[in-house]
Amino acid sequence: MTATNGGPTLGSDATGAGAGAGAGSGPARGDTVSAVVRQWQAVHPELDTGPMEIIGRINRCAALLQQAEDAPLRRAGLSRAEFDLLGALRRTGHELTPGELARETFSSGAAVTKRLKQLTERGLVERRGDTRDRRVAHVRLTDTGRGLVDGILPDQLAYETAVLSVLPPGDQDRLAGLLAELLGRLEGRMGALRA
Repeated sequence: MTATNGGPTLGSDATGAGAGAGAGSGPARGDTVSAVVRQWQAVHPELDTGPMEIIGRINRCAALLQQAEDAPLRRAGLSRAEFDLLGALRRTGHELTPGELARETFSSGAAVTKRLKQLTERGLVERRGDTRDRRVAHVRLTDTGRGLVDGILPDQLAYETAVLSVLPPGDQDRLAGLLAELLGRLEGRMGALRA
């Protein structure tokens, strides 16, 4: 109960005005989430705010990474979401329907449709109708799109390596393992948690 009630509240505070307000109080761990947690502990000392320490930091890290705007993608005029869509087509190596692309990129159908329109106009993807069902489209990379993905990927990986260099390689490995375990378990349980 505490995790469900505390997590979303912290997520909002940690990326908005709440975190900024608390940052001046000198968080013990040197991040804004510590200050937010201490504030909640002062207001509700009877509640276990431990889940906020994890969920709040994940939310805050995600917000900061999104604000940073991946430099190689920005130079190519692509958003992260557009690159993820192009990347899905490249790494699977075959045509995908918009619905399959939505599942591959964890996006809504409407968002994929909008991105596909923009990427088609730029000549990076092309669509063809299904011979058996005119309502179904198949999407593939053009030669230009494939060349763009292959050209950007090394630079993008180097950029992400630089972003993560604040942690030693061993810590990165441990963090990747913990996040993989958390994600795997949540992917299996989130439907039940939402019910």
